[in-house]
Amino acid sequence: MNKASANRLSVACGGLSAYDIVWQRGFGAISDELLKLGFGERKACIVTDSNVAPLHLDSLVQAIRPVFKEVTVYQFPAGEVHKNLDTVRGLYTHLIESSFERKDCLVALGGGVVGDLTGYAAATFLRGIRFIQAPTSLLAMVDSSIGGKTGVDFDRYKNMVGAFYQPSLVYMNLSVLLTLNDREYLSGMGEIIKHGLIRDAEYYHWLSLHRQAILNRDYETLLIMIRESCEIKRSVVERDPKEEGERALLNFGHTLGHAVEKLKFPALLHGECVAIGMAAAAWLSVRKSSLSNEDYEGIIQMLQSFYLPVSVSQISAEAVVETAGHDKKMDAGQWKFILLKQIGCAVIDRTVTKEDAKEAALKILV
Repeated sequence: MNKASANRLSVACGGLSAYDIVWQRGFGAISDELLKLGFGERKACIVTDSNVAPLHLDSLVQAIRPVFKEVTVYQFPAGEVHKNLDTVRGLYTHLIESSFERKDCLVALGGGVVGDLTGYAAATFLRGIRFIQAPTSLLAMVDSSIGGKTGVDFDRYKNMVGAFYQPSLVYMNLSVLLTLNDREYLSGMGEIIKHGLIRDAEYYHWLSLHRQAILNRDYETLLIMIRESCEIKRSVVERDPKEEGERALLNFGHTLGHAVEKLKFPALLHGECVAIGMAAAAWLSVRKSSLSNEDYEGIIQMLQSFYLPVSVSQISAEAVVETAGHDKKMDAGQWKFILLKQIGCAVIDRTVTKEDAKEAALKILV
């Protein structure tokens, strides 16, 4: 595991334009980053939601205003229910009425909903306008802000409309993590633990050893942790920017986890559902792959040590499997499960049957 605490990491996906991930304690350094990218004297639109705006909008506006000739704000109501084409339509209207051009900029200030929606709007407005990710949740910092996956939900279907479109910069102000409530903060640990499970056993064990510092939100520990998770995700998406192969490994826990998320919305957070899905996938890894029962029990204990759920109630195994069968991760009608051979080594398994998935779902129901 690379424990360096450098504050910059470069991402280059499949020959596409490279961009940097930058970590700082505040928004103070973002103006220099924007000037390096040639944004001086252009327009910027900060896209945010009603939860994030009262906490961080003024600070970001103050930090970027010296760079841009005009800064506008598009704010929409918080929540996954607003991650849809109607909200995108409102953003398009704002940009058109504000005379935005292709060399201007969108800035996504928020969690995964804001980042995904802003990225999709950027990919499609004027056939592509530049955008910056400024994630404000731990989950968005280690997952959705990196790799260029953008999208919105369509009716009842999660992330069914989207595009692969890379940001020009990912700027992470780690001090915003102090404003998250415990549940929102710990939701991000679902994706972080996943990174260790699929690619780096040493990192997985490091998380356990540094549990208390992580729970205390110690800055230096967070810097190492977030950088390491970003490095793992970068190493995957650089080789497979459009999820044609290896990138699917990042979906460990998501096949059934997304189904649980849909069925329990809005009672459970994304990272919590991923944790539940990982519990099911880890059990299936014992049955269908070579994961030891001891490691399976350790994974359950690890998730619980960060106060993440490993089971769910008031839904049926049949509903979970049926919902998962409509997920976009299906391949020619075939289950494409991510399983663990061992901690730190994940594989794509296409032999999982509907009955296998139902048995795994039964293991997470109480």
